[in-house]
Amino acid sequence: MNKAFIKIISFVSVISALMCLVGLGWVLKDQWTEAKTISPPKQATEAPEMTTNHQLQIAALGDSLTRGTGDPEGKGYVGYLIDGLEKKANKKFLLTNSAIKGQTSKQLLSQIKQTEIQRQIKQADFILLTIGGNDLFQGGEALMNLDLKKEKRAEQSYLKNLKNIYSTLRSINKKATIFHIGLYNPFMKMEQSKLTSEIVRQWNYDSAELAADYKEIVYVPTFDLFELNTNDYLFNDKFHPNAAGYQLIAERVASLITFSEEKSK
Repeated sequence: MNKAFIKIISFVSVISALMCLVGLGWVLKDQWTEAKTISPPKQATEAPEMTTNHQLQIAALGDSLTRGTGDPEGKGYVGYLIDGLEKKANKKFLLTNSAIKGQTSKQLLSQIKQTEIQRQIKQADFILLTIGGNDLFQGGEALMNLDLKKEKRAEQSYLKNLKNIYSTLRSINKKATIFHIGLYNPFMKMEQSKLTSEIVRQWNYDSAELAADYKEIVYVPTFDLFELNTNDYLFNDKFHPNAAGYQLIAERVASLITFSEEKSK
């Protein structure tokens, strides 16, 4: 009786052990299968680089110079610049030109707060800007009775606006290169040309110093382009550039633009 009982216990123990081994095998199999079939969490991928088919965008802002007033073709420096850049980069550019004839720095500061203008600025690869001529010359009225104290106050107001313009542009678009085309003196042949040139040079100097405080804002000098043979480069109004004058400005800006792999993609 005892021997039979012991045999039964032994048999049950063996069966139990086999069942445990089989169960362990299934557990290990399930764990191995799970480890094999469940993928690890996907890592965040970097944004794809722009392809060579990416259409570079230019936002043009400012006054009548950016609008192209005085050019019979209507291109202005912006149009001639794009012609040259498209050949240089072998691709088309998308342009939005929101410049307004007669616009002052105060008016531009207000304009760039508009939703549509900010959209254009945000999408731009390059930003072109002319501003300050109407603050300084006031349509030529300032030359009728030059008042140095008044001109100084006008410059201080302009620089304050310009600083806010730069800051606003940079806050909207942190990467675009901004080219601020400087002032020239269209009155080189007038009696007070020496004084007006001194004033223009001072405005240019102070504007360039301000631009230097910001990343990727380039102040582009143009004073020297019109210093000699001034009338050859001016429209009939003797204030705005003609086609030849705009082409000089376009060539100056184009010489500063290079297409790195990042910009050209």
